[in-house]
Amino acid sequence: MEALKNMVPNHAHVLREGKKIDISVTDIVPGDVVILESGNNIPADVRFFKTQRITVDESALTGESHQVEKNTDELPDTEYSLGDLTNIGFKGTFVTSGKGLAYVVATGMNTELGRIAKMIQTDETITPLQKRLTAFGKRLSVVILIICTLIFLIGWIRGESVLKMLIIAISLAVAAIPEALPAMVTIALAFGAKQLVKGNALIRKLPAVETLGSVTHICTDKTGTLTLNKMTVEAIYETSDAAYSSVFENGNLLLQAMALSNDVSKDKNGIWL
Repeated sequence: MEALKNMVPNHAHVLREGKKIDISVTDIVPGDVVILESGNNIPADVRFFKTQRITVDESALTGESHQVEKNTDELPDTEYSLGDLTNIGFKGTFVTSGKGLAYVVATGMNTELGRIAKMIQTDETITPLQKRLTAFGKRLSVVILIICTLIFLIGWIRGESVLKMLIIAISLAVAAIPEALPAMVTIALAFGAKQLVKGNALIRKLPAVETLGSVTHICTDKTGTLTLNKMTVEAIYETSDAAYSSVFENGNLLLQAMALSNDVSKDKNGIWL
């Protein structure tokens, strides 16, 4: 769950009063000018007004694996899918190359990512297990009440006092009702969730464990959902038959090229960005 939260950036570079500053994403407001460079996550829905061969990976939002090149052109007034909005950057996507400046047009739950979050925040549905437990509880309650009533009447007919038989009947009812049943169900579902975690399946709500037990097919879009669509350096190889000079120890030309080809900087607190 923490990994999913980290998909959304914590800080962003913005221009305020002509100065480039680093602020928290929560402090961004519509109208801010955001500076976007290669490797940056887009912190809000933005409208580009200056671009320099900027491309964006929108697979997490649209499921399309190809990079989308953004521009500043005004689009005709009609209906568009998210992938066709070439002058808009969306929260949760990231810049793969180039640079750009953009105005913030929507933040938080007003973004396209926030709209998706609203769609999945539906009322909880009652699972088949919960329905069966509710029906079982009702039937059990009726049976217990009938038995307690019979015991009360039999005792009263035999000459026992009304108060004594009432106390016995109530005690029997309390003892017969399975108070631990909901707890046992919760524990059983928790064990199911634990088993699913071993298979890298995260359960946000325990009743989903029982629902998943009835699932036969899962249909999902792969890119951005099951895969990240991000290149990762696994190993570095360097030829040894070239003559060159380098500022790095042992004359590592590859490290020098990597150092010259990035936009890493420090903020006012000395933290690498």
